[in-house]
Amino acid sequence: MFSKKLSTHPALPASESEREGFLANLPTNRYTALAGAVVLLVAAGAGLVAVMGNPRDGDPVVRTPIAFPKGVNAADWRASLSPDDPAASSLPPDAAMADMAGQDGMSGEAVILMPGDGQGHAQPLPQAPIAGLTSPGPGGLLPIIAPDGRTPWKAYARPFADNGRPKVALVIGGLGLNAKSTRDAIERLPPEITLSFVPYADGLQGWIDLARANGHEVLLEIPMEPLDFPENDPGPYTLMASDPPTQTVQRLEWLMSRATGYFGVTNYLGGRFVQSDKGMTAFAQALRQRGVAFIDDGSAAKRAQGIPRASAGQIVDEQLDSDAIDRQLLTLEASALQNGAALGSGFAYPLTIAQVQKWAASVGQRGYALAPASAVMTGR
Repeated sequence: MFSKKLSTHPALPASESEREGFLANLPTNRYTALAGAVVLLVAAGAGLVAVMGNPRDGDPVVRTPIAFPKGVNAADWRASLSPDDPAASSLPPDAAMADMAGQDGMSGEAVILMPGDGQGHAQPLPQAPIAGLTSPGPGGLLPIIAPDGRTPWKAYARPFADNGRPKVALVIGGLGLNAKSTRDAIERLPPEITLSFVPYADGLQGWIDLARANGHEVLLEIPMEPLDFPENDPGPYTLMASDPPTQTVQRLEWLMSRATGYFGVTNYLGGRFVQSDKGMTAFAQALRQRGVAFIDDGSAAKRAQGIPRASAGQIVDEQLDSDAIDRQLLTLEASALQNGAALGSGFAYPLTIAQVQKWAASVGQRGYALAPASAVMTGR
């Protein structure tokens, strides 16, 4: 957009001699060893499901192949275990074992629910488009307000439950052009981080779909005329300060029809365009009629009122240095503490993604609520 848990598992032996002793004491009966492995797998899977819910609820799962080694018969396996063997008492029911009997080299698959990556990636947002919120446009589907009054910004924004803590929100932009950076932002950053996509990106809808599947709400970047145009040219559909309102709307609608699933738009550059009364009036009216929000990088803080919107107070990576980014993120926290909420922005640089990932993992421990950008908007 914008300018540019504690482990409860016993530790494995650390030294080589300890590891050799550990391995020497493992069960030598292949049936007993195999039983232990399956019991462990079943118990682990059951424990994960009990704690985190059912895989069919939409949580991430890992599918791992399992197999009886060649020459191991399931019936022989069970018969080899003594009745007082703990493994025997923990095996699957007889009916399940009967299904295995006689299947030499039987194989299958374990589906184990996973907790995501520790950042809260769990529940996906509804797949776009949502029925009743689109109409045909010049390049695809355009957002519209549904006949029953539902608006795209409410439908596509990430839900947020206010717990009374100071809210800290962050938008990471410039996504869609570099595949690795885009995937890293989507998959490494917690879902509360809002992601902003370039309208000219190839496979734009696929990226937005992936972001929403990972729980991120999404913004679409709208190129606007910068002060140094044409030396700095954001592309053929840039909103120009000198354009008549009809052309501003036409260009905006082409950009907005490039994809669906975003709750709002944001500016890309625009130092000159945001100073144009007629341009910003046409822009704001078009968004209002379509029920779309507007978030800017701070350059349009006093413009485009009357629609759900927010302005970023600072750019966290103007200095591309880890210490400088950390300082800006702490400044963002201070602003939230003083004002109740704060919004920052950054670009999808690898360093920015890495620093934001670390910061986001601990911000809640300092008394803040990590929030999506939509949760700090005015005019909601």
